[in-house]
Amino acid sequence: MKSEEKDDYILFTSQEESFKEFYDYFTVNHKNLTENNVIIDLSSKLNVQSSEISLFLYYADLHQKSGTTFVLIYPSVDVDSFPETFNIVPTLVEAEDVLEMENIQRDLGF
Repeated sequence: MKSEEKDDYILFTSQEESFKEFYDYFTVNHKNLTENNVIIDLSSKLNVQSSEISLFLYYADLHQKSGTTFVLIYPSVDVDSFPETFNIVPTLVEAEDVLEMENIQRDLGF
């Protein structure tokens, strides 16, 4: 996994060969990130099942409770299979748009 600190978020990019390896690494390194906006870019070369993506719901809830944004990027996911509160998008540009939109909503008190 590669992590990059951007202006308003931390970007995690999968470089592992298996989803389990990436997820295990992320869970160990997530401990101090609930106060940061997080975007995870899962490589399209990972063969990820919907049940595996659902594992990130826990982290999405943590971030929502702490007033930060959590977005998952995965190009070939059916977003209708997940709750509306779970931010899953196909591109980094869309992930940054979700982050910006949620920041505006927080500023307005929603």
